[in-house]
Amino acid sequence: MRLNINGYLSESLKGDGKSFEEKRGAYLAAAREFLEHYREELKRSHREGDDGIHVVQAITAMTDALVVRLFTALSDDFQITGKSGELALIAVGGYGRGELNPYSDLDLMFLYKGKDSKRVEEVANRLLYFLWDLRLDVGYSVRTIQDCVEMANGDVTVKTALLDARLLHGSESLFHELKKVMVSQVLAKRSDAFIGEKIEELKKRREKYGSSVYILEPNLKEGEGCLRDLHTAMWVAKVKYKVDEPRELVIKGVLSEEDIAVYYSSLNYLWRIRNELHYAAGRKNDQLTFDAQISLARFFGYEDRGKVLAVEQFMQDFYLHANRVEHFASVLITKCSQRDEGARKFLGYFTRRPVGEGFYVMKGELVVPDETVIQKDPIRLMRIFEFAQKQGVEISVSTKGLVRDNLDLVNDKFRRSKEAHTSFCNILQCDKSVYETLQQMHHLGFLNRYIPEFERINCKVQHDAYHIYTVDTHTLFAVEEITKLWHGEHKDDLPLLTQLAKEIDKRWLLLLAVMLHDIGKGGGGGHAELGAELSKTIARRMGLTKEDSERLQFLVRQHLLMAHIAQRRDLHDEGMIIQFARQMEKSENLKMLYLLTYADIKAVGPDVWTEWKGLLLQELYEKAFQVLERGDFKLEASGDRVRRVKRAVYDLLSSDFPAQPIKDELQALSTRHLLSYSPEIIAGHMRILLGLSSEHTLELKLGHEVDKGYTNCTICTYDIPGLFSMITGVMAANGMNILGAQIHTNKNGKVLDILQVNSPQGFVITDEGRWSRLESDLRQVLRGEVKVDALVAKRHRPSILSEKAKPTMPARVEIDNEVSGDYTVIDIYAHDKVGLLYSITSTLTRLGLYIGVSKISTKVDQVADVFYVKDIFGQKISDAEKLDEIRRDLLAAIDS
Repeated sequence: MRLNINGYLSESLKGDGKSFEEKRGAYLAAAREFLEHYREELKRSHREGDDGIHVVQAITAMTDALVVRLFTALSDDFQITGKSGELALIAVGGYGRGELNPYSDLDLMFLYKGKDSKRVEEVANRLLYFLWDLRLDVGYSVRTIQDCVEMANGDVTVKTALLDARLLHGSESLFHELKKVMVSQVLAKRSDAFIGEKIEELKKRREKYGSSVYILEPNLKEGEGCLRDLHTAMWVAKVKYKVDEPRELVIKGVLSEEDIAVYYSSLNYLWRIRNELHYAAGRKNDQLTFDAQISLARFFGYEDRGKVLAVEQFMQDFYLHANRVEHFASVLITKCSQRDEGARKFLGYFTRRPVGEGFYVMKGELVVPDETVIQKDPIRLMRIFEFAQKQGVEISVSTKGLVRDNLDLVNDKFRRSKEAHTSFCNILQCDKSVYETLQQMHHLGFLNRYIPEFERINCKVQHDAYHIYTVDTHTLFAVEEITKLWHGEHKDDLPLLTQLAKEIDKRWLLLLAVMLHDIGKGGGGGHAELGAELSKTIARRMGLTKEDSERLQFLVRQHLLMAHIAQRRDLHDEGMIIQFARQMEKSENLKMLYLLTYADIKAVGPDVWTEWKGLLLQELYEKAFQVLERGDFKLEASGDRVRRVKRAVYDLLSSDFPAQPIKDELQALSTRHLLSYSPEIIAGHMRILLGLSSEHTLELKLGHEVDKGYTNCTICTYDIPGLFSMITGVMAANGMNILGAQIHTNKNGKVLDILQVNSPQGFVITDEGRWSRLESDLRQVLRGEVKVDALVAKRHRPSILSEKAKPTMPARVEIDNEVSGDYTVIDIYAHDKVGLLYSITSTLTRLGLYIGVSKISTKVDQVADVFYVKDIFGQKISDAEKLDEIRRDLLAAIDS
């Protein structure tokens, strides 16, 4: 589309001798008409498939025409243009670079020479107010050349903005003088300092916006692998090599034609996305929110393919582009931050240190002076990473290029090579920089070539609020979590895991399992089973022994099992523990699976690993380990154990209570209760139970576990229908979050429920006033004075503030009659919302079900709750129609 901008505007704003102010209304109407017309033209052009660069250039040209025409009209009014060399209108920042998206802001500088600053200020203000009336977002400054020099020397932001300065109208000589002075008085003096400042700024920006290309909801401008990376690379290149345009870097031999093509194609891709973000929002917008991702995927023509969503395909491509941008920017910035290459090569002959295989260490980097050594022995590609890791040095930019240029040498023969496997195992087994080395291998494309199956998860996206990173990034972060244990970084807070990590003999095998645990996510179906099959192929190709291959497959196949059982099953069920131990077969399998499970959870995202999850996993590990060490997969005779426990509890209480009440209360306890705790803990429960009477019908005891992040809240009362539902409702009404619940109903009608509770934000609630209110509300509910529904509704009135959208999966209800000998187990997966737990428990009560055990788990915005239930006769539910009714009613309660 051709824009006849100047002709259109000149015709609309034709002069007739009147002043600017006299014609202001006409100017404003014409300018609005002009903007509206061309904005719609450009929007249509964009929506019809016009590329990002063309649309950005057209928006910039349209804006230039408007600003320049208004400026000349004002200058004529104030008779400034006649005075040669006095004033120049300059675009700076993004506008100076000519990079305007539909709703970008404009940065203008009025550069003047002379003493008539008031008149310049007047012109600037008139133009500014006019542009504001057009609803344009404009920033401006009025400066002399000396002002620019002083401010640029003291403020890196000003210096950076002036790097992108572009003359719009006015004195060319004044503009060129500014450019000349900037080079001689600002950039030449402290160019290295400027580059250092921009690199530091880059680091801080990544800390703020997420230190990974693969962040959940990327910021298109500031995020890693996005526009600001390209800007920063060009800013430091302009200063280092004294150029104005990116193409000059090709002429100077800094970039190749291929490099500059990557630069412009990256800009084009990011701008096209940014243009659509702006148009869709009707305002400036750089955040790729979940909603925006779905809308962009649709706009770019992606479609769902089986279980792979269109939005996941779009984001996978986005991350591949972002990775390419990050690589381009980091290579160029590294070149700019190094000393002169010619001098380094000359000095290198005297300072480089040989380390073998034709590799040298020079200035803290691994270099390969004779690049033909790679062609002669391709295995040296792997050894580049091994040697750099062993020497504790970086890989030089030229050596990284060497790796990228020779990836075709990593073929099937290479992958089956014993030398390559040995070198790779050395990398995994090394005491230092394992994660960093693997990340570098992945970044350069080497890892995907050596393990082609890893390509399946490259930039693979899971569109939910729980998985913060792409699958490949999550996998490498999981590797890092294991290495942190080896280095003792968690010896104080995770002593058992730290000890086990150091005991593992074949560290390389554990890390290989961590690397492969999610490779099945590249296809449909159960990813653990598919991953195990793929790992079998990889093990055969690498030449692993039968024992190592089987353990690798075991770890990949079972990598979800331990977390599932710890968080979703009754750890007091000895039969289930024995079944789990039997699946482990050997204690070494159990140890490695425990470590893999920890790393997998920890690497999902911030705050996903909690003390509570850690305690559950440790309890499962220790109980299963005891069974494996005992070597006996049989249930211990419960009768003898029950008698021993009762005797021990009686002895602990006999000096404080009469004999008969103790015996009666012990007789009323369930066998499960007696076998689930130590005699000391049961004695504590008994003291509460013995204190209950017709006058004192509710007892509430608190134990704050601040280090563990929750409070043990023990509630003792008399059983009534729907009691647990009432408790969950009162908890919800008081803004308390239930992590887990152990429910004990005695044969004499007394109930002792132990709940692990914290705030929805994950903090321990120590405010006594909140607990007093909870107790008061619970008493009123138990007496029938207040209805739970009313309490929940009162606390959670509808809000006028809508929550930020998050991707949600359909609710699911699964029922298992095999996992427990005594209960029907109901697993519920749903999107979290206020009062959900109360809705579920009240529905179970209405269905006539008794809840024996409850485990509550929330992953960011998704809940996974488990209920062990029986019918009113104390039996499992086996009737198919009843099971269908349970499923149907629960789904209705969740959706209501």
